[in-house]
Amino acid sequence: MIALSFEKGTLVVKSTFKLPHTVWDMRSGCYRCVPMFYMDLIEYLKLSGLAYEDTALDLLPMPKLTCSVTLRDYQKDALHIWLQTRNGVLVLPTGAGKTVIGIKAISALNVPTLVVVPTLELVKQWKHELEDKFGIEIGTYSGEAHILKPITIATYDTAYLRAEELGNRFLFLLFDEVHHLPSPGYANIAEMFVAPYRLGLTATYEREDGRHKELERLVGGKAYEIGIDKLRGTHLAEYTTRKIVTDLTEDERQEYEKQSATYRVKLAIEVTSPFWNSGEPLGRTNDYIYRA
Repeated sequence: MIALSFEKGTLVVKSTFKLPHTVWDMRSGCYRCVPMFYMDLIEYLKLSGLAYEDTALDLLPMPKLTCSVTLRDYQKDALHIWLQTRNGVLVLPTGAGKTVIGIKAISALNVPTLVVVPTLELVKQWKHELEDKFGIEIGTYSGEAHILKPITIATYDTAYLRAEELGNRFLFLLFDEVHHLPSPGYANIAEMFVAPYRLGLTATYEREDGRHKELERLVGGKAYEIGIDKLRGTHLAEYTTRKIVTDLTEDERQEYEKQSATYRVKLAIEVTSPFWNSGEPLGRTNDYIYRA
């Protein structure tokens, strides 16, 4: 009988013949498979009528979730399209409520979920929102703490470093700021987890290095996109862009880089003010400084 198990970030497949996605490991004398292909392998075995034993999953027990969050029309459209395959990336402007869609996706699936975010600030942001909406304790995996729960939030760094131990504990991977995922190293997060359901959230899908093309393989590609022009004046306030061209000294340049990094982190955080909850658009002015 064919046997599947999870071992240190890979699927061990004990079989007398090669199965799809598997490669022979001479050291251990068995076939191995990238965990990302777990569901493909299971479906192949079922369709082929092959007897198998599956001990790969070690899922965290999941409570029944309830969520009263109400989505706007475009958010409903985005979630509806994603739910058709339960894979893919949703591209929406900053402030358009990507976090809210992610929360509704978690509620709809109601399976063990790992939310992956780029910063500690976003770990705190997601933890606050999820605990507020679901009324349960949310786990965190970062440089600050390793607390494992049915819904856990991890930084990209920690998810990468801990993939060998966490890779078979979840069925749903939610990547916030998913444009970080195709970076060398981080892509292994998607590869080393068995989770068949995957959602990416971002306001900037394309990368200058072209590695966003990897998202189709890792998460499922672009499922939905709406631009700021379609939301401004209704769900998002009108805004202005102001360019200031100036020369900077070396000290000023270093301070500019420091403040720019802080600015980018703040932009990554979804809007959760009373204005958002009331449906009123928020005002915003974007100032960009270009070094001459």
